[in-house]
Amino acid sequence: MVRLRDEAARWMLARGITGQWRPGELDSDHFRRVAEHGEVWLAEAGGRVVGAWELWWEDEDAWGPQAPVAGYVHRLMVDREAAAPGTGRLLLRAAERRVAEAGRDLVRLDCLAGNARLTAYYLDAGYRVVGHKAGKPQPGGAPKAFTLLEKALPGKALPGKALPGMGPAEKEPAEEGLPRG
Repeated sequence: MVRLRDEAARWMLARGITGQWRPGELDSDHFRRVAEHGEVWLAEAGGRVVGAWELWWEDEDAWGPQAPVAGYVHRLMVDREAAAPGTGRLLLRAAERRVAEAGRDLVRLDCLAGNARLTAYYLDAGYRVVGHKAGKPQPGGAPKAFTLLEKALPGKALPGKALPGMGPAEKEPAEEGLPRG
């Protein structure tokens, strides 16, 4: 996970996407802590980890206190050298399925304010911008401003629903290239 995140950070920096992630910012202890309170998912292909994401069941730092209606996707990342095109979208859909399985209505995520490329990616995946958060605390760094996005899951929450206030899944065999919990 650390290798994957650091490679994603280097990829962003090489393309002029600064301020989001830095290599060396998170260590394996971070992912262990997340797994204690949320979920960490990996995608494998050919015996290699090619993608991952974190799934949280609350995110007060970005969204404030909320009713338990959403799952929060964090650190969606793919190995750009080993992953097939479209892997990121597959991982995002898998996260959405997991949130629906948990009985939640919405998938929420955030991205660095001003990262137009990433915001467009999520908009293209069916998310909508619902707000902004200035001063969100960051692991190992200064607070940053983020764009907040959400997606209503099919048959769940209505797209116009107002926002109030502004453990790991069992491992199962997955198809080649799909996530494993």
